[in-house]
Amino acid sequence: MFYETNENKHGLARDPFKALVAPRPIGWISSLDADGIVNLAPYSFFNAISDRPPFVMFSSSGRKDSVRNIEATGEFVCSLATYELKEQMNTTSAMVGPEVDEMKLAGLTPAPCNLVKPPRVAESPVAFECKYYKTMVLPGLNGAEGNLVVLGEVVGIHIDDDAIVDGRVDTAKMRPIARLGYMDYSVVDTVFSLDRP
Repeated sequence: MFYETNENKHGLARDPFKALVAPRPIGWISSLDADGIVNLAPYSFFNAISDRPPFVMFSSSGRKDSVRNIEATGEFVCSLATYELKEQMNTTSAMVGPEVDEMKLAGLTPAPCNLVKPPRVAESPVAFECKYYKTMVLPGLNGAEGNLVVLGEVVGIHIDDDAIVDGRVDTAKMRPIARLGYMDYSVVDTVFSLDRP
């Protein structure tokens, strides 16, 4: 099959795009508003985009609380969403008002960071402390504003000591989850290596 994305006439029950670009890591983004209220939200359009220096990005459909907070304060944290934390991650995806602390809502523990003010998720084995770099506005359909891509420089990294085995991070041991299409997720619990030619 083939379909043009601007018309989206694929004939399927649901749009297949997100199911085809999968798995997508989940950026579990925490930020603070001007009153110090914690916002915690999962973003599946997320990834690391460079390593020297390390930068991450996430994309938001609209100027949500996360984007507003980050642009106002210049800081955010990305914690790793794992299989053990899947229910809490899902809880933080609820559409709630900006006065709601999603960490409390999900029963999570805020842990202090070293270089930024927003807390990290204490239960998560990995967290990236980030300084806001910029927001890029993608073009939408028919001249509408599209998604917002937020870029941040990773200035500090927390790794649970239990996740380090023989001097390397054991990704399968942490069991990070990723978004597929629809309401489907995946868990990383099997890893294989390939040497470059």
